[in-house]
Amino acid sequence: MIYFDNAATTPMSKAAITAMTQVMENTFGNPSSIHSHGRAASKILREVRQELAELLHTNSQHIIFTSGGTESNNTAIKGYALAHQDQGKHIITTAIEHHSVLETIEYLVDKFGFEATYIQPKNGEITAQQIKEALREDTILVSTMYANNETGYMLPVKEIADIVKHHPAAYHVDAVQVIGKLPVYPEELGIDFMSASAHKFHGPKGVGFLYFNHVKFDKFLHGGDQEDKRRAGTENLAAIAGMVAALKESLNCYQENMEHVESLKQQLLSELDGIHYYINNDSHALPYVINLGFPKQANDLLLMRLDLAGISISTGSACTAGAVEPSHVLEALYGSDSEQLKESIRISFSEQNTSEEVRQFTTTLKEILGG
Repeated sequence: MIYFDNAATTPMSKAAITAMTQVMENTFGNPSSIHSHGRAASKILREVRQELAELLHTNSQHIIFTSGGTESNNTAIKGYALAHQDQGKHIITTAIEHHSVLETIEYLVDKFGFEATYIQPKNGEITAQQIKEALREDTILVSTMYANNETGYMLPVKEIADIVKHHPAAYHVDAVQVIGKLPVYPEELGIDFMSASAHKFHGPKGVGFLYFNHVKFDKFLHGGDQEDKRRAGTENLAAIAGMVAALKESLNCYQENMEHVESLKQQLLSELDGIHYYINNDSHALPYVINLGFPKQANDLLLMRLDLAGISISTGSACTAGAVEPSHVLEALYGSDSEQLKESIRISFSEQNTSEEVRQFTTTLKEILGG
């Protein structure tokens, strides 16, 4: 079996599994309990929070542990918007965001009367100038991703942050597809919120974090006083430990990993020589994700035939892949009537993939396309 769908989720690393196993075997206490078992759990929670803060070059008080990217995005967007709606109800985002951002903003529009501006890509790109031109006096929040989950395209986050810092609006970045692949330091970028999810960098599913700067926002979950009263619910200590272990390991080798994945991408393209294909939005893209279109080839059938051959790829975001719906990202690039929406597949690597797997994939793909 060959797994080329790492943008959807990644296999857990040994470092993450080891860290989780140690916690599960030795530390079952509730971190909020004041007895010795609780204090032991609380000590580990403080230690891993500090370790994560050091990886991000920030203070541990700026980190909230969550259930993943979706909760982090919802917390930042809803929490900030609702806490500041007396200052304005205009939000800026892009048309290529993850559904957990787009649907959260749509909820605010439908239920609370917010207004949203969706920046459309021009020549495949989102520019800081577009954000600048969309800013209004009543804009309170700008939310963009760092890298697109379907094409790997990297948005100019630092340039956008430099513009937004001269405006009262806050800036939220969905960094789910970048964290673990590149060092990301939110304070150096000048952003106010940053979302991440562990299972995108070889950690466990169901855990992530939200970085926040000195900004006020309403809590998303109500109940206990966990996470400095910002996120109620007993912390998933084992998963949090696994997440931080996975991130530390990924960042320790990020340059080596990037070079390896870049070589896999170039090998893939080289071995497809002679096949009629096109690349969707390849400029300023992380090598971990490549979106290819094959003219006159239905992507849903191509996905199924590759699956039958033991190769896992996707046609886009895992959150909608079950229905094989047209990609809203490609729709933003090409229009809703474009045949490219039905022809494109996403191949996403991790450093665990091999050159031999790429060779087997291209060989199988050529056989399918030729047959």
